[in-house]
Parts: sequence; structure tokens; C-alpha cells
Amino acid sequence: MKASVDDLRYKMNEVLKALDRREKVTLIYHGKVAATIVPLKSNQMTTIAEHPFFNMSGEEPKIVNHQMDVFRASRFNDV
Repeated sequence: MKASVDDLRYKMNEVLKALDRREKVTLIYHGKVAATIVPLKSNQMTTIAEHPFFNMSGEEPKIVNHQMDVFRASRFNDV
């Protein structure tokens, strides 16, 4: 779908429906392509353990609860 800035302002409902249909929306500004709005993937991460933050250092995988306890330790020890 192609949409102008005016479409975003006055017809946002149609743009959102296109995104629900998994269509990319190309934003046109002064006759030129300004941006592309891409719908999110439907298979988003379901658990915090699947978040890329955990094990981003490349070390052996750690249990998420243990890693969070390590982060929170200084806060709890200060009390």
C-alpha cells in the first residue's frame, strides 16, 4: 500500500487495516518515498528467556532468574 502524509492523518484506520493484512505501507512525501512501515512479525518472542539480551555475551547460557538476581544484587544489598 502507498500512503501520503495526508492519508496518515485522515485515513489512519485504512493504514492500520493494511498493516493487519501484513502489507508494507510505503509513505510518500512530496511525491518521493520517505519511509516504509513494516508490520511486526506475528511470531514474537513469547518468554523473557528468548529475549536476545540474555546470553548476548556469548558465554554459556545462564538461567534467566539467576542472571536477574545478579543484576538486582547491588540494589538489594544496599538496603
